[in-house]
Formats: sequence, C-alpha cells, structure tokens
Amino acid sequence: MIAIKTDPFPSDAMMRELWQLAWGIPGPESFQPILKHSLAHVGAYHSERLVGFVNVAWDGGVHAFLLDTCVLPELRRRGIASRLVGRAQALATQRGAEWLHVDFEPQLGGFYRACGFQPTKAGLIRLT
Repeated sequence: MIAIKTDPFPSDAMMRELWQLAWGIPGPESFQPILKHSLAHVGAYHSERLVGFVNVAWDGGVHAFLLDTCVLPELRRRGIASRLVGRAQALATQRGAEWLHVDFEPQLGGFYRACGFQPTKAGLIRLT
C-alpha cells in the first residue's frame, strides 16, 4: 500500500535514492533548504521508503509552481503521480495560491492534462 504524506521532510539520503532511480542523477547535496522554502511538498511512501515526490514552490503570493514530480520507475503507471499532484493542488489551494503552474516535457502533456492543467504559452531562458 502506498501512503501519501504532506510535508514529510524526507532525509537527503531518501531524496538522493529517489532522484538517482527516477532521474538518473543524485540531485543537490541537500534538499533541506529547498523543502524549507516550499509552499508544500508531498511524498509517496511504501512502508518507510520514499517512492514518489512532488514539490510546490511559490512566489510568496498567489502563484505556486509544481516541480520535480517523480515516482520510482517500477511503480509508475499506477496512479501514484496523479495522487501526488492532486494532493499538491489541494495544499496549494488551502495555503492561499490562486494559480498552479507546471512546466513539462512534451511526452508528459497527456498526464498533466489529465491532472487538470491547461496548456499555456511561456518563455524560458537557460542561465547556465
């Protein structure tokens, strides 16, 4: 059974394991400063193991940003990511956000549309 937890503040070791398996990279040395400044974050757990995650960053006002949605590859396509995004959306609303933004790669468009996101035009500048 997968438990969805609000603001669980997973350890850096747990986050690095998930990142490595989900993204192929270990992620930042410490996730704690990121989590501390988030509007919310949501973890999916199987027993005590972190198997999915999403972060809700924000501008301090009415705009929130969905970041880093991920699930372990062997557990994908079971509705876990949809549950994570749904909880993140509810938390962002409860905590005062009026808009929830997300950027994603083209192959994820169907997933995010199914979660209720509408396509928008946006701009991007690579800084590094």
